[in-house]
Amino acid sequence: MSTRVIPAREWRDALDLLVNGEIVAIPTDTVYGIAAMPLDVNAIDAIYAAKDRPVDKALPMLVATVSAAERIADLSGPVHLLCDRFWPGPLTVVASAAATFSSPATADDGTVALRMPALDLALLLIGATGGVLAVTSANRSGHPAATTAAGVLAQLDGRIAAVVDGGPSPGGSPSSVVRIMNGQLQLLRGGGISQSELERALYTGP
Repeated sequence: MSTRVIPAREWRDALDLLVNGEIVAIPTDTVYGIAAMPLDVNAIDAIYAAKDRPVDKALPMLVATVSAAERIADLSGPVHLLCDRFWPGPLTVVASAAATFSSPATADDGTVALRMPALDLALLLIGATGGVLAVTSANRSGHPAATTAAGVLAQLDGRIAAVVDGGPSPGGSPSSVVRIMNGQLQLLRGGGISQSELERALYTGP
């Protein structure tokens, strides 16, 4: 079965699919991502299968608000400082998952990667599902990230239920991924925010 294309104005159709256990590609401010309800084991498994993604690689979470992020992870101290400075935007932070958050998408070491996208359509959809979605880039593992709905279909047609067509992603490159270890910034993946910007915010303030 081919993947359904959902116009942005009909985003509630994507919401219905997600809450009923389907996986759907959605636009974000960086690249398109495949989304699933974070506690749905079958849907999380479907993302791994659609991407041919190794199952030992955790899935990030997109959040609609900082308070939603705080429900599922420890954002205290310098992590919160970075979120205040760069959210919404192309920054993913890795933090300890809350004991009450038992998503199959979290890492084996008890951490979870979180981001708040700077795109109204994405925030609207994430908020409508409860504030948190498991979302990873909408491409086959090892292939370029997709920045349009057509780019998603070129790699994932028939592997996901639908793609929400929100036009080209304004950022076009993945987010920067960071964590704080012993008070020091670790850049795990370069992206939309440079290491110097992150260090300046963390160590010298605005």
